[in-house]
Amino acid sequence: MKKTKIMCGVLLTVGIMMISIALILQGEYSLEDSNNRKDNTKQIDIKSVAASTNMIIDNKDTKTEKVLLPLQEVSMETVPASIIIPPRVEVYDGLTLEEIASKFNRLLGNGYMAGKGEMIASTALEYGVDPYIALAIILHETGCGSNCSKLVITCNNVGGQKGAPGCNGGSYKVFASLDEGIIDFVSNLQRNYFSRGLNTVEKIGPKYAESTTWVSKINYYVGKIRNA
Repeated sequence: MKKTKIMCGVLLTVGIMMISIALILQGEYSLEDSNNRKDNTKQIDIKSVAASTNMIIDNKDTKTEKVLLPLQEVSMETVPASIIIPPRVEVYDGLTLEEIASKFNRLLGNGYMAGKGEMIASTALEYGVDPYIALAIILHETGCGSNCSKLVITCNNVGGQKGAPGCNGGSYKVFASLDEGIIDFVSNLQRNYFSRGLNTVEKIGPKYAESTTWVSKINYYVGKIRNA
């Protein structure tokens, strides 16, 4: 009985010593690991990253707004699954639709056609029409780069199109809305020009306008659009 008590005491003492040693070692490791991480990690604000890269955060799956990630290990595998990075989709001239729309809106200014850049670009791409040529003709025909013409403001005619119903009884066509005018204009370009192989300013010019300077003026606007 006495030997059993002594043995239990010895085992208890040894156990306590082993636990103490383990705790000391764990503390040293944690301290060393913490010191290393101070130099090799940075705190990433998930919401800030999302705002700067157009990422979407699902707060339901994100338990904390900040995560600690090693600088050398930041990758898609370490970013929470709730963050989605939309792929870049280039639609024309190496640009996305949003980038083209922004470019167009800068040239359309703050007048009657302000903010119609995406409408023009998306409609042109949908119909298979060069969006730069479409906008160039609009800028030339409407003057909306500075002051929009009476034809576009009064009758929503953005391309100088003729037909019925006539605008104020005239030969130029009237449209119920600006969007309707844009769609009809682009549709006309596709139907009567691009679908027939007339897909450059030089080919479109002789049929579209009687003026011999029309081609050079449209090309001027195309160059302006490219550099916008």
